[in-house]
Parts: sequence; C-alpha cells; structure tokens
Amino acid sequence: MIDTFLSDGFVRIEGAFCAELASAARAVLWRDLNLDPDDPAGWTRPVVRLGTYSEPPFVGAANGPLLRGAFDRLAGAGRWRPCMAMGTFPVRFPSAEDPGDAGWHIDPGFGWEAPDFMDWRANVASRGRRLLMLFLFSDVGEDDAPTRLRTGSHRDMARLLAPAGEAGLALREMAAADFGATEARPEATATGPAGTVYLCHPFLVHSAQPHRGRSPRFMAQPPLLPSLGDGPDAPPSPVEIAVHGALSW
Repeated sequence: MIDTFLSDGFVRIEGAFCAELASAARAVLWRDLNLDPDDPAGWTRPVVRLGTYSEPPFVGAANGPLLRGAFDRLAGAGRWRPCMAMGTFPVRFPSAEDPGDAGWHIDPGFGWEAPDFMDWRANVASRGRRLLMLFLFSDVGEDDAPTRLRTGSHRDMARLLAPAGEAGLALREMAAADFGATEARPEATATGPAGTVYLCHPFLVHSAQPHRGRSPRFMAQPPLLPSLGDGPDAPPSPVEIAVHGALSW
C-alpha cells in the first residue's frame, strides 16, 4: 500500500465500511435532498451539494479498524485526528448539462477564512490536511461521474509548491501556474462498490466529471486533519516521504 501511495498518490480500499452503513447514510441524504430515489423526473440538476454530517452512519463509515490502520500507515501514527463528521457531498445526477465544476485542482488545506475559495491555500508541508479522502456511499462505475485522478501528479505539485515556502500558493495561483502541467500523467477514476474509500495524497490533482449513468452518485470528500500535537520531531510519514522524493529529482 505504501509503495503504491508513494508512486501513484492514492490507494483504493474496498470494503472500508459496510453496505448497511452506506445505505443508512444515503437515506439521510435523500431526506435532505427532498427528492424521491425512485422518481428520476425530479432529478433536474447535474449536481446538488450537501454539507457535513455527524450522524452515526457517517462517523461509523470513517472509523472502522481497516481505515484507522491505513491512516496510521500513510499519515503517521498519532498524527491525525479521528474523522467525526463526513462531508461535503457533491451528489451527482445523470444529466447532459455541464455541472460547471469539472476543473482540475487540488484541495487546499488552509486559508479557508477567505470568502473566495480561489484564495484558499496549500503549502509544501501540507498545512491543515493529512490526506484527501473519497468515500463512496453508492456503487460508482465508469459512467457514474467517478472522480478523475492524475496518477503521480502529487509529485508535480510538490515541486510547484516548494519555492513558495510556508506561505504556499492560493488556488488561483496554482491554476495560473497551470494544472495542465500534469496532463501527461496517466488518468485513473475513483470507481468501486459502496464502501470503497480512496486515500489520496493531499497534492493529488483530481477533477469531477459529468454523470452519464443512470443512478445518482453519492460520494463524500472529507479531509483527514492533522493532530493538534504534531511536532517537528515526528518521523516522516509516507505523505512527507513522497514530497521529499519529488524534490530530490
């Protein structure tokens, strides 16, 4: 798992949480969507964004022993905070309409107080984020708007962020520096049965895409947050080792 994470920037864990938790979570989400899961006539928007949930099915999905062990392996034992809420949820519906959010990017880790999300920031130390996580709460096939992942792009982003030091770069600066520089990277998609989780390096370049299938896609993308007591003497985790390797080339 660690070798795959270092080279590709992500690992896929099938069966990270059970189908019963996924079903219970979807019932809550359908309630808040105020839509009928059996009536596609009401699915008129390509994407509806729901917030953060702390009900038991969501917390349970993030705290099974398989995932907690993976967090220790990838982010460092004692260097992450348990995920006690799940979100956000960009619920994607079958649609010929452009969802309007299918651009390549990384998820920033700090600067969230800025009102414009394009001013949110990331730095080479990945301040504010240990991992990007993709939790599949529905079965996701190739036509069901799986998140697109640029394999190995975390190394390109490490080299882009390094000269900016502690201050890092805003999302608009990273976009201006051209996420297209990673376009030669092989592309993977975050597919799998409900209960699958993708654990991604925080610098992995990824993108949404339109939904061409038949059933709505339910996926959450919470961060794995750093522990409050993390210090400079902690041994390097695979997240950091991947960055060090990229900068040594």
